[in-house]
Amino acid sequence: MSDASDLGGPNAAELHSGERLQKVLARAGLGSRRIAENLIAEGRVRVDGEVAVLGRRVEPDHQRITVDGVPVSPTGDLVTYVLNKPPGVVSTASDPQGRPTVVELVPDEPRVFPVGRLDADSEGLLVLTNDGELAQRLTHPSHGVDKAYLAEVEGVPTRATLRRLREGIELDDGPTAPAEAHLVQSRGGHAAVEIVIHEGRNRQVRRMLDSVGHPVRRLVRTRIGPLTDPTLAPGSWRPLAYEEIRSLYAASEKAAPLTPTQSDAVLTKAPNDEGDPEGLR
Repeated sequence: MSDASDLGGPNAAELHSGERLQKVLARAGLGSRRIAENLIAEGRVRVDGEVAVLGRRVEPDHQRITVDGVPVSPTGDLVTYVLNKPPGVVSTASDPQGRPTVVELVPDEPRVFPVGRLDADSEGLLVLTNDGELAQRLTHPSHGVDKAYLAEVEGVPTRATLRRLREGIELDDGPTAPAEAHLVQSRGGHAAVEIVIHEGRNRQVRRMLDSVGHPVRRLVRTRIGPLTDPTLAPGSWRPLAYEEIRSLYAASEKAAPLTPTQSDAVLTKAPNDEGDPEGLR
């Protein structure tokens, strides 16, 4: 009779050394051990890329464990926050000009970095994390995670203008990709326009609207992929629930999974990367 290793599963040493996988999952906050056992039985848990089986033991400090593709942190050292960035705060870990930073608005430990940036005058949702893979998935254009913004602009865009925004605008660094653009409301010579983009260049939404004759008076990011929270007050933050993190990973599945080297590189350069690919400022 073939054993587990013959079938490509864990060998005897892997089944009988280390901690029980369901105990590790429960400690990571995924529910009771019974719930963890159900996750394993449903084939939703992988260890080093292989589907785990009941009875599996792991060395959590040396093996990669995922549930539905989301990395599991047995020690709780992977954290992800969503912040409603207020105006006047810069999206960096430190600022040579002494301005307040987004990192100062969330807990000091464990250390996190902003995923992408909003310029100092812009507001709205910003993810901060120490999960390098998630950061790369949310910022790299190959993953196509869209972001939605509400812009208060001078004047009222016509249907033709909105069509130009949807089809792409010629900027000094090349044409923009097709976007979504909708007139939300207009009043007293001003209008609110919703813009949804999949790429992210330096101050892209501001430049798009300025190029069609409607300078931005106020800009708020309202959504990152499936993540939104209209109840989060300016300057407030909260940790993301597992299902929210899972939904962000799912939204980024347009490209192949990243290597650990790629993931680490994102967090290494994030604090000072002025050429940040997220770029809606």
